[in-house]
Amino acid sequence: MSAQPLFSRTAAGSVSSLGEGGLIRRIRTWLGRANPPSPFGMGDDCAVIRPARGRGLITIDPVIYGVHFDGRVSAAQAGAKLVRRNVSDIAAMGGRPLAAVVALALDGRVSTAWLGVFYRGLAREALRQGLPVVGGDVARLDGHFVATLALTGEAPGRVLARSGSRVGDWIYVTGSLGRSLPSGHHHRFRPRLAEGQWLARQPSVRAMMDVSDGLARDLPSLCPPGAVPAVYASLLPRRQGAGLREVLCDGEDYELVFSVAAASRRAALEAAWRRAFPGTRLTCIGRFVRAGHLPPDAVDLAGYHAYEHLR
Repeated sequence: MSAQPLFSRTAAGSVSSLGEGGLIRRIRTWLGRANPPSPFGMGDDCAVIRPARGRGLITIDPVIYGVHFDGRVSAAQAGAKLVRRNVSDIAAMGGRPLAAVVALALDGRVSTAWLGVFYRGLAREALRQGLPVVGGDVARLDGHFVATLALTGEAPGRVLARSGSRVGDWIYVTGSLGRSLPSGHHHRFRPRLAEGQWLARQPSVRAMMDVSDGLARDLPSLCPPGAVPAVYASLLPRRQGAGLREVLCDGEDYELVFSVAAASRRAALEAAWRRAFPGTRLTCIGRFVRAGHLPPDAVDLAGYHAYEHLR
């Protein structure tokens, strides 16, 4: 882990001393094996990537200093988080990643040493995911640091979208929820990539997404028309010390939430999951019911407000 501050105290230690061309050359060095040689990586107006087998996927997400990380998170952890949160989106569709580009918008005072550690952390995680980083861009943004990663992927089989659930379907979630920030889970998590691909192969799984803005905000996106999610406080898988509001509203869990057909053989699905992923918890937290018929002992998610951008 690096204690290097984001902003340099000296001009010589800042990215402004390198200039754009010098910084790009450093970025190539920092990425190392994660950046293929031209034209399959940096160095041309566009990178050449292989086409998707099956359906192509694309997603984009940033890490912003002061929003997604701060001085308590090392530069390497921030770089790894940038890769992981994008890969989590691919996992939520049952896909696998293909190639990434990274755009930087940063103050000229950003420390060259800090940025080097950031890119090496990014590169290690990209290599772990089998993901080439094939290019990007650099722009000046006074007073800030924003790194945005755009990621292509492929779904060789079925694509699991957020739509597709029906009234009566069961609701499942992987892992545990709540207290992502104080526990450090928000940057240490592992995207559920293998799990998402496995779930996409199960005919009984109807719809899926990842939990990034909090279960109370994300779960309604899976809800079929004319229905509401009926989840139960006693069933929610909680990270240590997490209360109900934290479980529903904290966000940055990056777990998968999905619906399973009401008539499916749930016991067989759960047993197959335990064989495939013995170290990953799987929990049924409720089901979708018709609007106006929420059981009295179910949690009314309308009373909980999770994270929302610009609010």
